[in-house]
Amino acid sequence: MSREQRILTPSQLNTLARELLEGSFPNVQVEGEIGSLSRPSSGHLYFNLKDARAQVRCALFRPKSQWLKFTPRDGMRVVARGRLTLYEARGDCQLVCDTLEEAGEGALRRAFEALQARLQAEGVFDFDRKRPLPKFPRRIAVLTSPTGAVIRDIVSVLRRRFPLLEVELLPVPVQGEGAAAKIRAMLQAADACGRYDVLLLARGGGSLEDLWAFNDEALTRAVAACATPVISAIGHETDFSLTDFAADVRAPTPSAAAEVLAPDGAALAAQLGALARRLHASYANTLQQSAQRADRAWLRLSAQHPQARLALQRQRLRQAGQRLHAAIRRRLERDAADLRHAGAVLRQQHPQQRLAHLRAVLEHTHPRLHRALERSLQRVRERLQRAAVTLRREHPQHLLQRLRQRLEALRPRPQQLLERQLHTARLRLARLADRPQALLAARLQHDLLRLKGLVRSLHAVSPTATIARGFSILLREQGQIVRRVADVTPGERLRAQVSDGYLLLRVEGRQQLGLPPATSAAGAVTPPAVAPAD
Repeated sequence: MSREQRILTPSQLNTLARELLEGSFPNVQVEGEIGSLSRPSSGHLYFNLKDARAQVRCALFRPKSQWLKFTPRDGMRVVARGRLTLYEARGDCQLVCDTLEEAGEGALRRAFEALQARLQAEGVFDFDRKRPLPKFPRRIAVLTSPTGAVIRDIVSVLRRRFPLLEVELLPVPVQGEGAAAKIRAMLQAADACGRYDVLLLARGGGSLEDLWAFNDEALTRAVAACATPVISAIGHETDFSLTDFAADVRAPTPSAAAEVLAPDGAALAAQLGALARRLHASYANTLQQSAQRADRAWLRLSAQHPQARLALQRQRLRQAGQRLHAAIRRRLERDAADLRHAGAVLRQQHPQQRLAHLRAVLEHTHPRLHRALERSLQRVRERLQRAAVTLRREHPQHLLQRLRQRLEALRPRPQQLLERQLHTARLRLARLADRPQALLAARLQHDLLRLKGLVRSLHAVSPTATIARGFSILLREQGQIVRRVADVTPGERLRAQVSDGYLLLRVEGRQQLGLPPATSAAGAVTPPAVAPAD
């Protein structure tokens, strides 16, 4: 290979290194302490496994990160199992994990699985060697802690379901050093005495370390060797121990074990009642059939003898009399019971009783009615008080008083405004007095021109200017201005104001614009002109 052929790119080198690492370390287990843990939104886990001298980058991809039975955190010691590879983009060596478990529990779990496999191979857990539980045990022994809640739950369930069952507590430690040996000794002693129908091993939930006493090999073999049936109820539904596999029956919880052991008392009572009724009916049916067969046989034997027939009739009459007497007695008893019931009902429905009941109801409801009326009256009083306050607040006198106050407050305002305007004018005059004479003359000339323009404007809109142009103003005798034809009547005296005086006039007739002149009673046309007055 030439020198140019031996030259590699970084990606080629990283690819060769990755293939070499994955081929040399396809499956490794590394135990160390978690550090630099990160949880991105993708669901993957990235962290370092470190010891005192080195660290390894690790990755646990989704969905395997969601199958963990614990929550990883920095500082936790774990065992990671996976393959060693190289991340080519950055050239980082990392361990891609397949599984992750806590270091302590992982060792226990591996020991548990190894012992389970060995005992299974020896046949300790075979189903053929398991014994059925007795259907109706008389006495059971519970091997558990005397201070825990397990024994209370078991006793509560047993008392509820079947109080006749005898329960004896055999106190044993359920965790800690030496607990397995003490449980095994107590179990063997209870089995050897032959006193119990069932042995119950029970414990509440916990971690694998807490339940480890029930994974002891000697205890598991002792459970399998017991002559007395054994039921194991260790932990919760998801917890399994070796005693569960070795016992004759495994219960998910101690309470469930108690329900398995104790028959349902109510169901048994109902079943016994049904069996008793069936037995009684069968016995009565058998007796009736036997009596009928005996009667037919007797009739066949003594059918020809009159004395026998008389005796038979007497017997039948006697039996009929007994049945009649029994029927009359039953009828009288039923009638007496009906009478007693009717008497009780009559006593309950007696007017005096009903009056007493109604009186009690009245005494009970009278205070409530009184309180309700008091509350209603109180609400009415409050509404009246609020209405009175509103009326007093909105009274015309108060309104007039407020208006007077407002008028008093507004009365000095014109005077104050005039004083302010005068003060402003004085200040302007004072400022004008301080200005140069030329500026004052120019300002006066400007004001004079403005006044002349105002005078011309006022003269242009003045009525006298209008009259000077040839117009006149008609006035009635009372001084009102005539604006329309309908304001005057024929014969009325008027005054016409012209530019140099007044003209005295009398109305001869009226004519509106666009209408013919009005006529008199004689049919003559009244002229529209206005004649001078006499």
